[in-house]
Amino acid sequence: MTPELDQQVRGIAQAIENHPIEFLPEVCETLQYLSQRHRLILLTKGEMLEQTGKIERSGVKGHFRATEVVAEKNASTYEEIVQKYGLSHGETWMVGNSPKSDINPALAAGLHAVFVPHGDTWILEHEELNPAPESQKLLIVGGFAELREHF
Repeated sequence: MTPELDQQVRGIAQAIENHPIEFLPEVCETLQYLSQRHRLILLTKGEMLEQTGKIERSGVKGHFRATEVVAEKNASTYEEIVQKYGLSHGETWMVGNSPKSDINPALAAGLHAVFVPHGDTWILEHEELNPAPESQKLLIVGGFAELREHF
């Protein structure tokens, strides 16, 4: 790689890394509302520095009692979070837009789930939604702001 190409690649990577976070409509207002009524924990997967940087740049960290960055979100990850924070399976809800990483593993761990469909969800996160077991609930909403009507 030439020094010029290396510099160009580094410039693109830095621009992506520092790109402002763009929210869907009413996300910040909804987080504000929910954080006053519930204990929110942000669980995201990915590379630690990249994800913590996004959380910091987004300005939403204050709405959450804790933030967790994990390599993979599966049923055992959700169970670890339940144990770590002393959560109750019957009172804990996972809210997310990925059937593969958010909804299905949360249901498998015995949690309730809210699916917020989003057209730009990464293709590798697509998967059929599993039905909620009889003792659990699966709520499907049209948008994030609709959470205020349910919680």
